Amino acid sequence: MEKRAELHKKNLQTLFYPKSVAIVGTNKVKGTVPGDIFINILQAELNGVIYPVNPREQYIGCIKAYKYVIDIPDPIDLAVIVFPSAVCDKALEQCGEKGIKTVIIISAGFKEIGEKGLEREARIKAIAKKWDMSFIGPNCLGVINTDPVSRLNASFARKFPTEGNIAFLSQSGALCTAVLDYAQAQNIGFSKFVSFGNKADISEIDLLYYLMDDEKTKVILLYLEEITDGPGLMKAAKEVIEKSHKPVLIMKSGRTSAGASAAASHTGSLAGSDEICDAAFRQAGIIRCDNVEDMFNIAIAFAYQPPPKSEKIAIITNAGGPGVLTTDEAIKQGLKLAQFSEETSKKFKRSLPSTANIKNPVDVIGDARADRYHDAITGAILDEDVDGLFVILTPQSMTDIEKIAEEITKLAHESNKPIYTSFMGKADVAAGIKILQQHHIPHYSIPEAMCKPYAANLFFNQLINQETEKPIEFTDVNKEKAQLILNENLKAKHTYLPEYKAIKVIEAYKLPIIPNGLATSEIEAGKIADSIGYPVVMKVMSDDIVHKFDVDGVVLNVNSKEEAELTYAQIHSNVNKLMPEAKIDGIYIAKQIEKGTEVILGIKRDPSFGSVVMFGLGGIFVEIFKDVSFRIAPINKTSAINMIKEIKSSEILLGARDRKVLDINSIADAIMRLSQLALECPQIKELDINPLIVLEEGKGCYVADTKIII
Repeated sequence: MEKRAELHKKNLQTLFYPKSVAIVGTNKVKGTVPGDIFINILQAELNGVIYPVNPREQYIGCIKAYKYVIDIPDPIDLAVIVFPSAVCDKALEQCGEKGIKTVIIISAGFKEIGEKGLEREARIKAIAKKWDMSFIGPNCLGVINTDPVSRLNASFARKFPTEGNIAFLSQSGALCTAVLDYAQAQNIGFSKFVSFGNKADISEIDLLYYLMDDEKTKVILLYLEEITDGPGLMKAAKEVIEKSHKPVLIMKSGRTSAGASAAASHTGSLAGSDEICDAAFRQAGIIRCDNVEDMFNIAIAFAYQPPPKSEKIAIITNAGGPGVLTTDEAIKQGLKLAQFSEETSKKFKRSLPSTANIKNPVDVIGDARADRYHDAITGAILDEDVDGLFVILTPQSMTDIEKIAEEITKLAHESNKPIYTSFMGKADVAAGIKILQQHHIPHYSIPEAMCKPYAANLFFNQLINQETEKPIEFTDVNKEKAQLILNENLKAKHTYLPEYKAIKVIEAYKLPIIPNGLATSEIEAGKIADSIGYPVVMKVMSDDIVHKFDVDGVVLNVNSKEEAELTYAQIHSNVNKLMPEAKIDGIYIAKQIEKGTEVILGIKRDPSFGSVVMFGLGGIFVEIFKDVSFRIAPINKTSAINMIKEIKSSEILLGARDRKVLDINSIADAIMRLSQLALECPQIKELDINPLIVLEEGKGCYVADTKIII
């Protein structure tokens, strides 16, 4: 796999900057994919030579055509295959024979159509591997590079976009055409534009690594329908962010998940694919977007303006209502209204009308013209407490819209603080908006939409300025002991580990375990209870029983040897009465610890991201409130602490309303140990520690109940 990745890294430069391109399977028919791709390459004025390939044509568009790609006498950097899928393998084989190393396969009819298509896809992958070729696709729109050095439009898109510093990668070709149209209307340009379709060879991960070093790209946008290598995507995004400081924005479809309710553990039922995806993106520093508008709202802020230094903003408006709405959304997004200095307030008193509101948000009144906007913006930008500015305009009869837009443009280019704008309306403000967009001033149709992009920029700026923290690798664990227990139960074809065995697994990873033992007789129950010390809790152990309380299989507050012996017999009687078919392995006895706060820890094996760890409010409320957070293993100390602080009920743990602060560090330690267990023991499908009893600060936490599914 690493060899292919290295090959792609070398070949991608040729993909975007070819000096010779063969269009394999093109024709003379306008309005067809083969014909339009040829025309697009021609009209983009590629900085190179074009070779049309068609077995039945001598010339296409006044350019000599070749019967087969191997007939071309000159070396070829890039081949674009547009033949029907049934013969793509033959065309690709000829490309290999010709020595072509980079290919775009536009043709559809591969894995997206089912079994027959899967076979075709397998054949082209094998051919590419045989000849050390790299290819984009199949089933894709193609590739665009706006760099004047290349000007490649190897796609059947309707438009060639303007040059910009935003790269767009997409699994969906249809979405690409819509995005190009949307971007043109918003005066947004692109550096690279790639539809990678089925990603049978070159994937989004390969493209991320390429764009990391691409001087023309400042922001990377990605649309995904499936994630086949979650850890690889996270690693690539982290490297891009840490090494090049380029933000990675992803729009991922498939927000709903079916079947979670059928999961056998609390963690399994709560850890839906979308929740895990959210957590993985956040952990990698990826900014997740809800839709195309949301994605470009955030992207233009990154592409056009300097990063904000703090959450403190000033709002300038000529209408009170929009200013209040924007304030509400700003607070919701974690921003703050800057407090103007006395000097700034005096400036506003001198330059603004007596009816103007000189506090933040600043209302310059509806009759404001360019000079008043200039005074308000200048005053706010120069204030030391202001680190970003939102400018709102509503069109009045006296509003000189274009002059105000020009004034904002001038001031924004002179400032090192970000300025975002919202000219509300459509027709009346169109000319002003055009000026802003042409001069790369972020514009938003509604003023509240400025807040999320600012918050995203702030988050990213803080992220790239913090030190990278590596996860702790615990050396006091007994991996061999845990593996032995798990493998023995796998061999016995058990689905659930009995709790006394599950406890041994997590004990091997030094999670805090309560003194315990397993009794198989009344006398043994008394002895074990005596050795542990009172009070104890006693639970039935059976592979046939999932919920012990439902069969009266749990008894608390057992306070003597005699009581332990009687309780042993009573539990047996209860289970035999309510579930006579259950095979009882014994009665588990554990020290009943002092009352504390119940939380839950869990593991789930996710098909896209691998080992997922969950934390949340525990006990009987976990399924009701679903107050949980997730991370992908491995987890460092900061991430573990953040997991705890992320849940809505975190204030309960942190000492709200005169409650004692709980032992947060012991929870974090348990989360990190569980993370290591998840990575080192892949036999575990799902795991619940529910509850983990947390005591006050300095007194630790204890595992009260454990369930492991293998």
